[in-house]
Amino acid sequence: MGALDGIKVLDLSRVLAGPFCGQMLADNGAEVIKVEAPGGDLNRSFPYAVGDGQTSNWLSVNRGKKDITLNLKSPKARDLLDALIGKVDVVIQSFLPDTAEKLGVGYDRLRGLNPNLIYCSISGYGAKGPLRNKPGYDTMVSAYTGLFALTGEPDRPPVRLGVAAIDMSTGMLAYGGIVSALLARERGAGGQRVDASLLESAVTLTGYQGVAWTAGGVLVDREGAGFTRISPYSVYRARDGELLIGAPSAAMWTKLCGVLGARGLIDDPRYASNENRCQHDDALRHDLEAILETKDVKTWTDRLEAVGVATAPMNRLDQVLRDEQVLANDMVVPAAYPDGSTVDLLGLPFKLSGTPGEPGAAPPEPGQHNETVFAELLGLSNKDIRALKDEGAI
Repeated sequence: MGALDGIKVLDLSRVLAGPFCGQMLADNGAEVIKVEAPGGDLNRSFPYAVGDGQTSNWLSVNRGKKDITLNLKSPKARDLLDALIGKVDVVIQSFLPDTAEKLGVGYDRLRGLNPNLIYCSISGYGAKGPLRNKPGYDTMVSAYTGLFALTGEPDRPPVRLGVAAIDMSTGMLAYGGIVSALLARERGAGGQRVDASLLESAVTLTGYQGVAWTAGGVLVDREGAGFTRISPYSVYRARDGELLIGAPSAAMWTKLCGVLGARGLIDDPRYASNENRCQHDDALRHDLEAILETKDVKTWTDRLEAVGVATAPMNRLDQVLRDEQVLANDMVVPAAYPDGSTVDLLGLPFKLSGTPGEPGAAPPEPGQHNETVFAELLGLSNKDIRALKDEGAI
């Protein structure tokens, strides 16, 4: 069994955060019904195209779902939605608050239709405050919350994060909120609202840098690939590429010098302490790379790991997604299309031993399951469904 077998989810969300939440629910056994406007989710038109009219954006967050189309501006589509609300356990939506109310998918209205409903609203800037109706985009929220300013070299302009970390982390947090609410419902709490936002996720991601300011008034600046207060702890050149090396303690510094065959660095007064090494970080980089460039990355990472020095190769995605360790943990998985062909997608990021998740079928086409869902959940006939399509409701 899956951990969420029997749970029905209506996924009205778009782009990345909400759909990723829905995908994790589906991977763990929930029946997730993706709702698109008849023209399809915006995610289908984003870069990067991967063939057959598909985009990596769409493929990355919609595995294992059924797909129906609803034109929520149509009264008949609203009637269908209302009927479905009474049949599901969870709704995920990512409309702006005022838009949600106009489309009839606000919390109070849907709770009136189903008091036991777990209603998850995903927004850009939170459910309260003057920006509650401001659209949220990962990169813009990154700038707003300081993550952008923390990323890059200290003497150069800030750079964006290389992945949609805020969108994806918001999806994970929404998943945790929904599962928590389902557990509370099992214990008699009834339905409730779950709010998640890119803003709150991003502020959470500031972590110890954020607390450095709240607790001590310390404003952390960009530090590049390493740390300004620890040396050596950065990316260094080897013969055939780059590797990250960190030696945050005196013991690890000594081990590093031993692996490099550079015992003389231990006696160099410029490098006698972490504070001294930070003050002479450029000189230390020069001395380390003069040795590191004599051998390849794998040789050094093997030797450093053998003695417990923190290290990692600077891999590209094509290396990561073929890596033995990544594959051993089922982080690249095939998903099947109805015709039997498959596409490789990313695996479920957590594992359960007793009720393991199981990545589902490849992401569906718009309205692929209109007949199935409307017939099974609402008892509509094929004639009824054709009429709804002809009227533009689906």
